[in-house]
Amino acid sequence: MNLRALVSVTGKPGLYKLIGQNRAGFILESLDKAKIKTVVNLNTTKMATLEDITIYGEEDEIRLLDVLETIKANGGNTPDPKTARNEELRNFFREVAPGHDESRVYISDIKKIISWYNIIKEFPLFDEEAPAPIQ
Repeated sequence: MNLRALVSVTGKPGLYKLIGQNRAGFILESLDKAKIKTVVNLNTTKMATLEDITIYGEEDEIRLLDVLETIKANGGNTPDPKTARNEELRNFFREVAPGHDESRVYISDIKKIISWYNIIKEFPLFDEEAPAPIQ
């Protein structure tokens, strides 16, 4: 799974693809059907690549990439984040992210991760090999 160019922007719903940079900041394109392009200034906005996001664990942090790979390996069937009951979401997350810290990983976090999975599973990069880390 190649998530290198995908980012989450604080305060903005959905996911974005990093497509360039100019003097004002980073140029992003939304991953929805609208394909809206926007410029994000890192002085005023926080942005994180999906590759770098981790989830609180009881022992160690769990990489988001590992959770998404587990969902994919389990057939990709996810509960609907909008209609599923909280207990159903929590049980699903216990399966795909065993050892997560249930007191610090909220239902809203689980819903967001499921939504992100459902967005990216449609894209070719979902099945691409991740490039080697930059040295």
